[in-house]
Amino acid sequence: MRTLLHTVFGVDRLREGQQQVIDSVLAGRDTLAIMPTGSGKSLCYQIPSTMLPGATIVVSPLIALMKDQLEKVTEVGINAAQVNSNLSRAEERAALESIRNKFSEIVFCTPERLTTPDFLAVFDNTPVSLVVIDEAHCISQWGHDFRPAYLELAAAIRALGRPPILALTATATQDVIDDIGRQLGCFELHVVNTGVYRANLRYRVRQTTNAAERDEQALRLVRRSEGVGIVYGSTVKAVEELYGKLRDAGESVACYHGQLAARERKESQELFMSGARRVMVATNAFGMGIDKQDTRFVIHMQVPASLEAYYQESGRAGRDGLPAECTLLYLQDDKRVQQFFLAKSHPSAAELLAIHAAARKLSNGRASFNFDEIRAAVPEIAPSRLKVCLKLLKDGRLLRQNRKLAYLLRPGEAKAALFARLEQVYADKHERDRAALEQMVAYAQSGYCRWNLLLDYFGDRADFERCGNCDNCLSPPVAMDAPGQPIEPDEPVAPEAPAPATPAPLFAVGSRVKVPKFDVGTVRAVAGDKITIEFSENLTKTFMAEFVEVV
Repeated sequence: MRTLLHTVFGVDRLREGQQQVIDSVLAGRDTLAIMPTGSGKSLCYQIPSTMLPGATIVVSPLIALMKDQLEKVTEVGINAAQVNSNLSRAEERAALESIRNKFSEIVFCTPERLTTPDFLAVFDNTPVSLVVIDEAHCISQWGHDFRPAYLELAAAIRALGRPPILALTATATQDVIDDIGRQLGCFELHVVNTGVYRANLRYRVRQTTNAAERDEQALRLVRRSEGVGIVYGSTVKAVEELYGKLRDAGESVACYHGQLAARERKESQELFMSGARRVMVATNAFGMGIDKQDTRFVIHMQVPASLEAYYQESGRAGRDGLPAECTLLYLQDDKRVQQFFLAKSHPSAAELLAIHAAARKLSNGRASFNFDEIRAAVPEIAPSRLKVCLKLLKDGRLLRQNRKLAYLLRPGEAKAALFARLEQVYADKHERDRAALEQMVAYAQSGYCRWNLLLDYFGDRADFERCGNCDNCLSPPVAMDAPGQPIEPDEPVAPEAPAPATPAPLFAVGSRVKVPKFDVGTVRAVAGDKITIEFSENLTKTFMAEFVEVV
């Protein structure tokens, strides 16, 4: 392998975690690699692809990312093909012929393409040794970037003969890790987690009191920041307004969001990636697969839905290993934007009943039906939501899929109680999402080391109490709390000599607690010894555990 590393890939030695992942893959084990951005996840499948007898399929959510990966492996002499909607008919025919003739060592495709029967049939006489799922957190219903198209991958992989799976992601909580294994049917998933800490990223939060102040701070930060940067907003309106202000101020700026035409999005991305524009103002539609290594700053002008989403997006800064700034502008009212998104994101029992009724009608006198047919039968349900509902009906053993991925109705009576239980699955997800948002708010309001809060969220550990680089470490606040009435410890801790942490009592999310100077409240999030408590609809604060008492 050393010779291969040097002669083919031009690498003298592997980075942390890469050897463990490669060894696991070559041993035929289902593997999940959790490695920070820029740590060389791609090499973990590129090396095995040259050593395994069959083809390696790489599932990527973005065509632009796929094109970039294809160019890189082709440069080192690996025979590869891509199949996606951007190809001409002639290009697609050539790619499919290459696969059928067993010429392609690596095949790049989207999850939507892999889950089509016609594409799977191309591999009927082409053995597959490995299926790689890039951005694997997209398969998890508990993750921040859930993509319904990923839900059908398990059935597609079974149709390929169930080769080993390598799932790749930069971040995953334990809930997401468990869900990735469950959704893919990996009952013995070998996890290689190298941690999330990146010392070159400096995290900070700036509190704002109204939208005008927030926008002014964003404008000022961009103009004072050196180098290339990204500004994220949660809504199209906020993004377009800031884009207009920056443009009018003479900034070199591009704009990107899901309501732009595909041509406009592509043009904006190319302007930013080529360096023709210094700043990109965007919703979270921009970013996955974007590898602009010299990005010096990422600003969030509105609070994201979770710390997982925030870490992924802010982590697009400093991929070259040089210092970079990650700044969150926190306005309490912006929390309502995420609450609005949460309220409309989960399927109902009524939708499940409607889809099942349509499936029964389609199955009358025929063996099976496909996705397009069920979609036409329930046009009022969005395709992405329909995929989630179909997966729930499969989990409830009301539907199944055959090797051609067509849907079949299972025999037996479907009782109303079953639909209620399936609906509860997403009610539970809603509660987890709400708790994740509270933890994001707790981070924004906290006076503790930003990196320790992030590491604690991901179940990671650092060999320091303070990173010495975030805003709270460089300028410790008077109180470990949000703006407002501070709760101060009896003996403040000096930054130079931190006292041993007081063991925190066990607080459960949802439990009733009380705090001196405040009334009784409800625990909304727990991060180590930091407890976030909601006292009323408009008052949520974070305290050290030693000041909180269970009622």
